[in-house]
Amino acid sequence: MLVKKVVLNSRPGLNGVPDPQNFRLEETTLGPGLEEEEVLVRTRYLSVDPYMRCRMNEDSGAEYLTPWKLSEGVDGGGVGVVQSSRHDAYREGDVVTSFTWPWQSHAVVNASILHKVNPALVDGHVSYFLGAVGMTGLTALLGMREKGHVTRGANQTLVVSGAAGACGSVAGQIGRLDGCSRCLSKTVVGICGSEDKCKALVEVLGFSGAINYRRQDVATGLRENCPDGIDVYFDNVGGDISDTVIAQMNEGGHVILCGQISQYNKDVPYPPPLSRETQENLRRKNITRERFMVLNYMGQAEDALCELGRLVASGQVKVQETIENGIENMGVAFCSMMKGGNLGKQIVKISH
Repeated sequence: MLVKKVVLNSRPGLNGVPDPQNFRLEETTLGPGLEEEEVLVRTRYLSVDPYMRCRMNEDSGAEYLTPWKLSEGVDGGGVGVVQSSRHDAYREGDVVTSFTWPWQSHAVVNASILHKVNPALVDGHVSYFLGAVGMTGLTALLGMREKGHVTRGANQTLVVSGAAGACGSVAGQIGRLDGCSRCLSKTVVGICGSEDKCKALVEVLGFSGAINYRRQDVATGLRENCPDGIDVYFDNVGGDISDTVIAQMNEGGHVILCGQISQYNKDVPYPPPLSRETQENLRRKNITRERFMVLNYMGQAEDALCELGRLVASGQVKVQETIENGIENMGVAFCSMMKGGNLGKQIVKISH
């Protein structure tokens, strides 16, 4: 079988900004048979995510992230359909996902990397298994629950950076559902990069306020939306925006360190170092700033995914997706996502 495959063509240049030319499309041939424990899958959707930028480096900077190798196939979140199997747990037609799905139109994989999913849980929208009812949703839900310390009736205000992205858009909705509320302030405020995104946050996703950091002064916008200060901050971006948010946080607040996309193109350790002023704000106000790694909470994944499925099915959590078509556009989709070109989860449709 002749299949299309994406490989890492080159690493980002001196400025650290990825380019679609860093990826190359090749054709390869799959053998005619399967070994024991192998499964042949047809890819339906592939995910592109900020953490992948770290995998483009020779050293990812994180023990749990394996760097991609030059001229070799790349991988990430994917969902597809079993076409044939030599494993008892998988049959033709099963819908399966994996966190290490090859960027190929078809692939032969070991059954151990696959997880069977039920399309009925997402009303047939199997791409949701890569976003709101997948690892992204788990990160949002468990990050808020484990590190946000949101208590219904506790009069808390939540700010989310990267709020129109895959994780932030869900995290804000979870915070609202879990009880973020304050009489005078906007209760859930998102920071994003366009007027269209601000409109979607408020009118579609139920945020009570939104700040366009490209057009507005973030500090002023936060004072207007959160006059009583900020209690919980879900941080997806790092950098100057996060310093500005932390400066307006209340005593005993909580920062959920989920991502630092503004820093991923820079040659800095992860998490990136904080300014002296921000370190002092955290210390003086007794603000917790804890790194959240969803892989440490996979024991809760099954129940959490079922809850996310129910929330999506009931309309309590709205799902936003940006879909690119064709495996040849994986690099284009990835680079667009890194520049904020997506609303919600950025995915690539590979086949029907």
